[in-house]
Amino acid sequence: MEQEQLAVGLDIGTTKIVAMLGTKNEYGKLEIVGVGKSKSQGVHRGVVNNITQTIQSIQAAAHEAEAISGKKITSVVVGIAGQHIRSLHHSDYITRTNADEVIDEADIERLKNQVFKLVMLPGEEIIHVLPQEYKVDGQAEIKEPIGMYGGRLEANFHVVVGQVSSIRNIARCVKSAGLDFGGITLEPLASADAVLSQEEKEAGVALIDIGGGTTDLAIFKDGIIRHTAVIPFGGNVITEDIKEGCSIIEKQAELLKIKFGSAWPGENKDNEIVSIPGLRGRDPKEITLKNLSKIIHARVTEIIEQVYAEIKNYGHEEQKKKLIAGIVLTGGGSQLKHLKQLVEYITGMDTRIGYPNEHLAGDTDKATASPLFATAVGLVMNAAETQLATLDAEPTTPTDETDGGDENSLAKPQKRTSVIDRFTERLKIFLESAE
Repeated sequence: MEQEQLAVGLDIGTTKIVAMLGTKNEYGKLEIVGVGKSKSQGVHRGVVNNITQTIQSIQAAAHEAEAISGKKITSVVVGIAGQHIRSLHHSDYITRTNADEVIDEADIERLKNQVFKLVMLPGEEIIHVLPQEYKVDGQAEIKEPIGMYGGRLEANFHVVVGQVSSIRNIARCVKSAGLDFGGITLEPLASADAVLSQEEKEAGVALIDIGGGTTDLAIFKDGIIRHTAVIPFGGNVITEDIKEGCSIIEKQAELLKIKFGSAWPGENKDNEIVSIPGLRGRDPKEITLKNLSKIIHARVTEIIEQVYAEIKNYGHEEQKKKLIAGIVLTGGGSQLKHLKQLVEYITGMDTRIGYPNEHLAGDTDKATASPLFATAVGLVMNAAETQLATLDAEPTTPTDETDGGDENSLAKPQKRTSVIDRFTERLKIFLESAE
């Protein structure tokens, strides 16, 4: 039974791959029993560009997590991001045959399944269908229509779309690494689950997850996901700028960024200098911290301004009712010194660093509660939620109501359609047929 309750998240990033194992304790908190981390080889800006290297990196992370926990990893929930991800808004409706019966879960599923049939661009597939608000017989701004009477059920949806070839490549790597592909979820949604409170989601908040290859954005308002975006720049471009600007190797540039980097140039005096060992007997190279922070400041400002443009595109300035209360920064890049102050300066919004500690058990290792692992913690939460949804769904019998012969419609509790959905099922079928 303990084996069945083990929830595993796999965060396949551009810089690192993390396998995290956890279980829910009696208080509903996550107890992390093992974390494995490996250098990500073969992934560029969230997209696999070398299958063999990615498989090896996944195996290394999984084996380390297994060694620490003493447990065997079988099924994993995988996070997906990358520059191929885009989102759109869509409205749809169904007409119910019997308006004298209350709206139930089958009606909601029928409406969601209808959205899954939207025709996408060639090579694209719908990953998530996220309901925002509903209308029943013209009555608007309904958050929960179940139990209401009505003949016409409408909803606005946030639809997340990705390149099916990129997603299949990730799924193939996971399967070839000896792991079962248990589900897929958008990484900014996983990070949001880990670091945002329900109060923040209600008030309105923008989550900015700064990873190695991409910066992910998720905007919430009234407890509902309103907008997502992926900016194809992250911490790696900052390291690359330092490498080029200071004429040093990448490893030294990364160390400089972590140990001495700052997003605010005014902090450093002109006489603050760090000495970098020379290569192959060459003289050491001296770099001023002021020059280093100028390089970092220029690139970070560019990234934050792109994210801020996305926030403004969402419309918070034009429509006061959509005004968001603040910004939460997470991911490895959020640990850059004085980043919070720079974001507040550029956006004019209250900003905090998001730690995934609210949902973790009190005795969790401090390193695990770092923003670096926010996505991984969110994926473990997602895996645990999926297990509960699956257990809850098992005793139910299939509904008689169909939406035109959709045999994949699932009867399950009303959860965000994210992990076990029709896309995942099709992906599993594709992987089995490819063997």
